[in-house]
Amino acid sequence: AAMTPLGFIVSAPFIPALARRLGGARLAMLCSILAALSLVAIAWTQDVWAWMPLRFLLGFFANPLYVISETWLLSITPAPRRGRIMGLYTSIVSGGFALGPLSLGLVGTQGWAPFMIGIAAFLACGLIVLAVVPRLPKMPQEGEATSVGGFFALAPLLLFAVFAAAAFEQILLSLFAVYGAALGSAEERIASLITCFVAGNAVLQILLGRVAERFGSARTMLACVLTALAGCLLLPLLFSSWLVWPLVLAWGGVSFGIYTMALIQLGERFSGQALIAGNAAFAFVWGVGGITGSPATGLAMQLVGHQGLPASLGLLCGVLAVLLMVQQRRA
Repeated sequence: AAMTPLGFIVSAPFIPALARRLGGARLAMLCSILAALSLVAIAWTQDVWAWMPLRFLLGFFANPLYVISETWLLSITPAPRRGRIMGLYTSIVSGGFALGPLSLGLVGTQGWAPFMIGIAAFLACGLIVLAVVPRLPKMPQEGEATSVGGFFALAPLLLFAVFAAAAFEQILLSLFAVYGAALGSAEERIASLITCFVAGNAVLQILLGRVAERFGSARTMLACVLTALAGCLLLPLLFSSWLVWPLVLAWGGVSFGIYTMALIQLGERFSGQALIAGNAAFAFVWGVGGITGSPATGLAMQLVGHQGLPASLGLLCGVLAVLLMVQQRRA
């Protein structure tokens, strides 16, 4: 499972230069084809050991699609509507993450059928880009060329926020079942709570985007972090109550809302070549957060018990909240 985010991490530093050299549309179409071929190879081999490098390639080729699409959106979105449009974008992305597992209930997990869904999606992506090439903006060229590493010096706290959002989501999706089982909850209830969390990811981003337009993305990000922190404190108290359902729904919305706010701030603060470098840096730290969050929290749960899950998430949110408040006071 770690191989796909590892592909994100390794590919990220190459994306700005490749986009300048090939153009965003060509790179997106090429990566759509290569990602589809990676899935074909995975389906063809049916070998777990061969899947490891192939899943790495899948992440390597899929990552530019996120970076390029986010750069395009931030480049063309009018500032007064940036919140709702980026909220719509992250809602669609989160909905896509949810539809993937749900589609397996329709086609099963055997044979080519589940892989064909992903293959068709990548090919459709490439065809859509081809159809709208004349209307797509060019990759930003103004300003000095900025590397992914160089962007870390420009916006370290923004990147830490992306790391926190990625780690939060991956920790909950991978370890919430362990937490629920330790409290004696049925598997069906745990699965439904995870679905509720993902639903919050998807349905609340447009609302949060509108809030950001009214009150500012920095304040809204801090509100998301503090709400997520409150959820960490309330989870042990409410897990056996019906109140855990609205809690988990809101938790899903505000935790992914941290990433939505980070995207909005990226568009507010950067343009030109720094913008695409920033998007690539976002992809890099998202991969790092996805890989490191779960093992660290798993270790905490081994050391202190199942409450290590909300404690780890709370520590992550608490550190981010303090850093955001310090930044806002300085501003």
